[in-house]
Formats: sequence, C-alpha cells, structure tokens
Amino acid sequence: MQNLLPTADDVAEAHLRIRDWIVETPVLESDALNRRIGARVLLKAECLQRGGSFKIRGALNRILQLKADERSAGVVAFSSGNHAQAVAIAARWLGCRATIVMPRDAPRAKLEGTRSNGAEIVLYDRERDDREAIAARLAAEQGASLVPPFDHAQVIAGQGTAALELGRALALKHVALDALYTPCSGGGLVAGSALAIKSIFADCAVYAAEPVGYTRLAESLKAGERCVLSAHPPTLCDGLRAPAVGAITFAIHRRDLAGAVAVDDDAVLEAMALAAEHLKVVLEPSGAAALAALLRHAPQGDCVGVILSGGNVDPELLSKCLTRRTTI
Repeated sequence: MQNLLPTADDVAEAHLRIRDWIVETPVLESDALNRRIGARVLLKAECLQRGGSFKIRGALNRILQLKADERSAGVVAFSSGNHAQAVAIAARWLGCRATIVMPRDAPRAKLEGTRSNGAEIVLYDRERDDREAIAARLAAEQGASLVPPFDHAQVIAGQGTAALELGRALALKHVALDALYTPCSGGGLVAGSALAIKSIFADCAVYAAEPVGYTRLAESLKAGERCVLSAHPPTLCDGLRAPAVGAITFAIHRRDLAGAVAVDDDAVLEAMALAAEHLKVVLEPSGAAALAALLRHAPQGDCVGVILSGGNVDPELLSKCLTRRTTI
C-alpha cells in the first residue's frame, strides 16, 4: 500500500498485522446512559488499550511495515501526547530509536509516559513553532522514518481497526449500528473508523466530535476544502488541537462522514465524570469528546457507537472531574 487513500481492505489487513500486539478492548454499555440518550449506546473502550489510547494501532501498523534498515535508522514523530507514547512503545517493542516532537504544555502524564518508554523528546511551542517542520528536519538529519499522527494511509488503516473490532463484535450478535461518533483532531481515527464501520454497516452515519474553537473539520466540510485554524483558543482537549485535518483524511471525510459536532469543555467534563461513575473507566478530555457529543446533541437512530479514544489524564484534572455531580 502506497501513501494514497486507504481502503476497508487495508484496515482489515492492518488488523491481521497488529492484533497479536494489541488489546481487543471491551465494548461497554450502561442502562442509565441509554435512558439519558434515548438510544442504545455501545462504547469501545480504547482508554484501556496499550499506552492508554487507540494510537498504538496506527503507530504499530506503520512501523511494522518499515524495512529492517529503515527501522535501524529510527523513527521520528510529532504529537501532543498519545501518538508520542504509542510511537515510543512500538519502537521499543521493535528495537528502534524514537525521537518525538511534543508541545511544552503537553499533560505531564503524556510526557512522562513517552520518556518512560525510551523515546527522546524534543519540545516546541504550540503558538510559535511548526512541529511538522521540526520533525522533518530531525528525520532528515537522522535518516529516520516519519510516523505521522494522522495523515498517512498506514496510520489511518491502523486506527480504523478499533471500529472494525466494534463492528465485527456487534455483527456477531446481530446488532446493527445506526451511527458512530469518534473524536477528531487531524482526522485519522474518524477516517479509519468510517472505512471500517461502513464495510460492515453500509448505512451507518459517522460523526466527528471537535472542541469548540477547533471546528476545522466542520468548516472544511461546509467549504468543500480544507480550512486551517489561525487561532489556538484554550480547550481541555489537548489531543484535539491540530490546526487542520489531513489531506488524506479529508478526502475520506468528505466522502464518508455525515457531519461534525462541536463540544465545549463543560460537556467534556460531564462525559468524563459520567464515564467514571457509570462505566467505571477513566477518560482524558479528548477521549471523552465523542461521548460529550451525545450528551449535547441527540443522535439519530436506535443504536449508536462511541469510540472512547484515550485515558491519559493528569491526576489533578481527573480529581476535579470526579467532584462533579452527574445527572442521568
């Protein structure tokens, strides 16, 4: 597979490639949440994945396809945190050096998790620096391979394996999804998820959840071309702050997505608290965005899937979240 648009077959092949390395995460359900939403809600708990997020799927699928000499030269990535940890873990498993470009304000849990897996971290300033340019320079200097966080066919195919597992598990139980919600930053997860889930449930409507102030996908879908954010407003969703969706991901988005939903910080905190109380799982803000979308926007259909994409949250924010009272 070249760096062109991936297909559902590429997602299936990626799953065969990585399945012995990863966790097939559980699908959770809460009667209380179903009553609150007014539909059956089935949640894929990628917060319980290796590295605490879905990102290991794409990173591993990419690095496993490097040739031996490419692996020996090492890999370079840029990430706000979860992709950084995933690349560090996959590189450690496969015995190659990893250099990760990360923002100075990344959550401490994500910085520490990346370092603990042996990666070298190069810090940058979100407001002033171009992380992709820094990563490209480092890769050229080291002769290393880039492992992008979203805009690469092998990465997108790997990310789509989470939705593939969800769809296959439900099909075995003769349960059909009417809609699927996933968080969106650069768009790799939602693109891969659309490829996977539509190969099983052709009429499933796929929606992306974006933080308020970072509705680059919604704006791009409306404009018919990729839009780039010029501002960086504050948001708890540190993992969903890419200034634009990828070129490859957007080609899939505009063909396969039903739309994008904006969520504010309050909805995200409520989703985190609800997940802890009723699902017994820990979510980071970005990982709770798709659930937050359901709390603020009633879904269409009787059965809805949600990707809970990550659980790497600093203890201070988690403590603040857990003091909230949830109404359900």
